[in-house]
Amino acid sequence: MTSDGAAARDEAMLGHPRGLWVLAGTELWDRISFHGMQAILTLYLAGELLTPGHAERVVALGPFRRAIEAVTGPLTIEALATQTFGIYVALVYATPILGGWIGDRFLSRRLTVTLGALLMTIGHFSLAFDASFLFGMLFVAVGAGLLRGNLMPQLKLLYPAGDRRQADAFQLYYLGINVGAFIAPIATGALAAFWGWHVGFGFAGLGMLAGLLLYVWGQRYLAPEPPRAAPAERVPLSQEERRRVGLLLAVWPLLSGFWIAQTQVWNTYNLWVRDQVDMVVLGFPVPVPWLQSLDGISPVLFLPLALLFWRRQAERGREPSMPAKMGIGCLIFAAGVLILAAASQPRGSPERVPLVLPVLFHLVSNSGWLFFAPVTNAFFLTRAPERTRGAMLGLVMLAVTTGSLVSGRLGGLYGSWPARSFWLLHAEIVGGAGLCFLLLAGTLTRRLPEADDGSVLPEVQPDAVPQPG
Repeated sequence: MTSDGAAARDEAMLGHPRGLWVLAGTELWDRISFHGMQAILTLYLAGELLTPGHAERVVALGPFRRAIEAVTGPLTIEALATQTFGIYVALVYATPILGGWIGDRFLSRRLTVTLGALLMTIGHFSLAFDASFLFGMLFVAVGAGLLRGNLMPQLKLLYPAGDRRQADAFQLYYLGINVGAFIAPIATGALAAFWGWHVGFGFAGLGMLAGLLLYVWGQRYLAPEPPRAAPAERVPLSQEERRRVGLLLAVWPLLSGFWIAQTQVWNTYNLWVRDQVDMVVLGFPVPVPWLQSLDGISPVLFLPLALLFWRRQAERGREPSMPAKMGIGCLIFAAGVLILAAASQPRGSPERVPLVLPVLFHLVSNSGWLFFAPVTNAFFLTRAPERTRGAMLGLVMLAVTTGSLVSGRLGGLYGSWPARSFWLLHAEIVGGAGLCFLLLAGTLTRRLPEADDGSVLPEVQPDAVPQPG
C-alpha cells in the first residue's frame, strides 16, 4: 500500500512531504538526547554517581551490583562504571528488534513510537537524579527499542511507489542522525563541565521531550498505516538457503571483534582521555565529551571519499570484495587503536598526551568504520535468503550487543593494566578479526555469491548501521 492520498493532500516542504521533516526531526532530537547522554555516562558513573556519598542514594544499586559481581567478581568503581555502560548499550541495540516486532504485530507504529519517546523522555529526566538513575537507564533503553524499531518504516509510506524522491528522503533522514550525533556531545559536554552533570542529563531530557512533542503534533502529516497482513504459512528453508544461513552464522562472531573495540571508544576511552590527554587549548579547558562529536561528523565528510575510492577501484577491476572491505576496515580501526596505545603514558606520569593524537585516532577509526559497518549490512542482506533478511539484520545488531557486553567487562582492566597494554589488547582483537576476514574473503566470495531471488532489498534502517559515536 502506498500513501498517494496522504502525499496529495500534504503541502510539500522543500520538495518533500512535511511528514519527512516530522520523522527526521524526531530522529534528530532522539539522537541529540541519546548521544548526549552516552557521551557523559561513563565519566559521570565513575566520577560521581558510584562514589561514596552518592552511591548510597541510588535505588536498587546494591542488588544491581551484587548481580554483576556474582558473574565478574568484585569490581572497582571504574570497573563497575564500564560494566554498567556496556550492559546499557547492549540493551539499546537489542531492544529495537523487540520494538519492531511489537509495532508490527500488536500496537500501531505511531502508538509504539509515541510510547517509546515518552519512556525515553521520562528516562532522561530520571537520569538527572541519583535515586532514579538505574530506572532511568532502563526506561531509555526500552524506549529506544520501541521508537527506533518503528520510526523509519513510516518514511517509505510518504511516497508513491517508484518516487525518485525516496532516495533523497533517506539521505536527509541519515543527515539528521549525524547532525544529532555531532551536536549532542558538544552541548551535554559543555553543560556537564560548566554547570554540572545533572544539567547535562536534564538537557538530554528536554531534547527527547522536544522530539516527542514534534512527533505527536506532526502525526497529521504522516501517511496512514497499511492494514496488517495475515501471517504467511511457514515454509521450511531449502538446502541452499540453510547453507547460506549457516555460512553467515559462522562469520558472525568476527563482527563482534570490531564492535568490542568500537563500543570501548564510547565507554572506557572517555576515562583514558580524562586521565591522560591535555585538553587545554589556548587556556580553554575542552570538555572530554567533545571528542565524541568527531564521530558524528566524520562519516558525513568521509563517505563521499570512500564511495569515490571504491568507484575508481571498480573501474580498474580492483575493487575488494565485501569480506575484504570488512577486513580492511577492521585493520584500519586497529591502526587507530594503536595510536592510543603508542600515546599512552605510564600511570601517574605527569606527561600529558597532545590533543592532536586522539583527534587523529578519531579520523583513522572512522575511516575503518566506513569500510566495515555499512558494508557488513550490505553483505548480510545481499547474501542471505530473502525471507531471512530481517533475522540476519537483527543478527548484525546483536553483534553490537555482544561487543558492548564484552567491552564492558574488558573495561574493568583499565584500572589495573597499563593503558598501553589495555589498548594493545583491543587492537589485537579488532586486528585479529580483520585478518580472519581477509583470509576468508576468497572462500566467502566464492561460496556466498549475491542471492538471486528477484526481490528488492529492504531499506537498511539507521540503527542497523550503528553510528561510530
